[in-house]
Amino acid sequence: MAPHQSPPEQARGYADFRGTVGRTSSVSEPWWPAERTPRSEAPNIVVVLVDDMGFSDIGPFGAEIETPNIDALAQRGLRLSNYHTTPVCSPARAALLTGLNPHRAGYGSVANSDPGYPGLRLELADDVLTLPEILRDSGYATYAVGKWHLVRDANMGPGRSRDSWPVQRGFDSYYGSLEGLNSFFHPNQLISDNSVVDVDEYPDDYYVTDDLTDRAIGQIKALRAQDRDKPFFLYFAHIAMHGPHQVKESDLAKYRGRYAEGWDVVRQRRFERQIDEGLFDPDTPMAERNTTPGYDAPLGETLAPDEQRRFQRYQEVYAAMVHSVDQSVGRVVETLTELGELDNTIIVFTSDNGGTAEGGPVGTRSYFSQFVHGPVPPDWERDVPHDEDLIGSAAVGVHYPRGWGQASNTPFRFYKGQTFAGGVRVPFVISWPDGLRREHDDSGVRRQYSYVTDVAPTLLDLAGIPTPPERFGRPAQERDGVSAASFLRDRSVSSSHTEQYAEFGGHRGFYRDGWKLVSLHTNPAKVDDPAWELYDVTADPAETTDVAARHPDRVAELAQAWEETAWRNTVFPLFDSPADQIRRRPDEDRYSDPARILAGTPTLERYRSSRLIAYRDFDIDVELEGWTPSDEGVLVAHGDRQGGYLLYIEDAAVHLVFNSYGRSTRVSAPLPDAVSAVTVRAAATPQVRWDLSVEITRDGQTSVVAKLPDQFQLVGMAPWTGISVGLDARGPVDPDLRARRGVFRFGPALRAVTYRPGPVRVPGGVRRAIDESAEHHAD
Repeated sequence: MAPHQSPPEQARGYADFRGTVGRTSSVSEPWWPAERTPRSEAPNIVVVLVDDMGFSDIGPFGAEIETPNIDALAQRGLRLSNYHTTPVCSPARAALLTGLNPHRAGYGSVANSDPGYPGLRLELADDVLTLPEILRDSGYATYAVGKWHLVRDANMGPGRSRDSWPVQRGFDSYYGSLEGLNSFFHPNQLISDNSVVDVDEYPDDYYVTDDLTDRAIGQIKALRAQDRDKPFFLYFAHIAMHGPHQVKESDLAKYRGRYAEGWDVVRQRRFERQIDEGLFDPDTPMAERNTTPGYDAPLGETLAPDEQRRFQRYQEVYAAMVHSVDQSVGRVVETLTELGELDNTIIVFTSDNGGTAEGGPVGTRSYFSQFVHGPVPPDWERDVPHDEDLIGSAAVGVHYPRGWGQASNTPFRFYKGQTFAGGVRVPFVISWPDGLRREHDDSGVRRQYSYVTDVAPTLLDLAGIPTPPERFGRPAQERDGVSAASFLRDRSVSSSHTEQYAEFGGHRGFYRDGWKLVSLHTNPAKVDDPAWELYDVTADPAETTDVAARHPDRVAELAQAWEETAWRNTVFPLFDSPADQIRRRPDEDRYSDPARILAGTPTLERYRSSRLIAYRDFDIDVELEGWTPSDEGVLVAHGDRQGGYLLYIEDAAVHLVFNSYGRSTRVSAPLPDAVSAVTVRAAATPQVRWDLSVEITRDGQTSVVAKLPDQFQLVGMAPWTGISVGLDARGPVDPDLRARRGVFRFGPALRAVTYRPGPVRVPGGVRRAIDESAEHHAD
């Protein structure tokens, strides 16, 4: 046997090796670095985050909607009746996953702009630790499914930075939508880990909530087949309840006819159940109907009979969607029960923000046209009058009127987007039978103040996991949130979260020790001159009585506290110009450069697609080679049922379909032999219209063969699905054609399609108003 020898001086790669190395293995000693392992009996953690769900929308918080699985979580666990979040989506998700106040995390707004200020990076910075990163570093498997919305929409395409995508921020695996919303039957794009899911057509029985649930359960089962002991963190961020509201008919049938009494009655009954459940004291006042212009909801009894009928249909759909989410929760719980792990799993159920008023005063059957606000033509249809029997189906995108939004937020005022309680107080249920046991006389209701930044530190505290001081060698930002574990375990303990600022879109709020200062922002020119209101939210949680005039010193004190805290959290600058708020970085100008898209190219991402046509003239040049009358199929498609356009050849004729937010118009023309090119020309008008024409090229000669004038432009968030060449992928622009021909692939005679964007024709003020509205509703 050769004697042991240490590696010679010139050897490299052995410095951190703790075994011994000789010339042969027989005189060497192996060594393996220790794997990170969590403490014995570390709990699994499941966070279920629902989108746009109001305070009263589940059984444990007063709803008449059947939520037996969420009810069971509350019965085994605790309800936080004084939990607060941010007014909108991306800020809440950033705060939940990091424990940082939203502006410090870079999300003072939703991830659909890029104004160029620190509080609005809309990407997670390199020194921001996330909950999944901490848990994975401590030996957890980490999975995310569902809505992400922490990526700027400009970074959703190929070749762009993925630094703020889920897998780069601590998740072992991700499946879902990076967008702020999506179709439930035909998502515009799904992501698996770091790649777009290759899907051209969804199955007839596809429903995104079921798909996400299947993936979540599959991840848990796969882990247990591989490792019976490794704890996991599942972040299940539902796309529901965000619009467009769509639901399976099997769930909708259960709620038919249940809402004929209208929102006033439903709201009163929910509040009575909240009192009975101990969420509020019996003498607590409920907020009156919203009457502030632009936020008002009429008395249900004043509605016309056709409005009453249609409005109840909207709420039937919403209730069925809540029921669908509850079924999803039940399936996850059933899996944990089957594995014998339910009792040692921390489960959180909550919402990102309050119920929304984005359906406007009368609701809508054309979701994306409802987003279009500002000085648009008076004949713009925010509610295209589709057949009411289609409400809730894949055929239309709907949203309930804001009267139902206030019912969702019972007993509070206002909605998502505002800093009043309706926008920021949401349901919160936490269950951990092994670690959060209740005394027999404990109702499980906790009225102590808590905030979304407390979620991460609370979960880490309960699981016994320390937070590292660095992220990839850089000092990590210190968290703003605090653990609520002490009052979860002992109902007599006070909250250590005693003050909190809020700001979104100029709306402000500041909480300190039971007092809340709040303002409603209405005029950009006065964004730095808030009209403060003051509420004693211990006695008046629904903010019904403004006591600012009685306590001017407290108003001044809290206003100064807001000012100081805002500077410490990169809230400034406030936007006194709508144009500044929706600004994009100059680098994005190239998204409006011409694009030649080869046949067979995967569907182009939504944002890049929209920049090629929004508010402007554009040409679409279709290159054909060796075309014969037997060649047919889709040449180019952009959009889906909610709005888009489609050019196809069938029966030796070219057909242009323009889907104006669900209302379709078409023109056709026969094609002669030897056509080498087809061109669609769109001429934009200042009135937010397009004049469309179709040209063909044959033997070097070009002629106009069809015209489609005076069509509403597709703007805001439409078209929702990106550009496909050679097929109509994912959601169909023309449902009738899909039913007859499927995605209708074109053959090899199609070479490419080139988009040539032209001048923007819509005035700047109109564009800004539409884009600002779309940004605020896309969360």
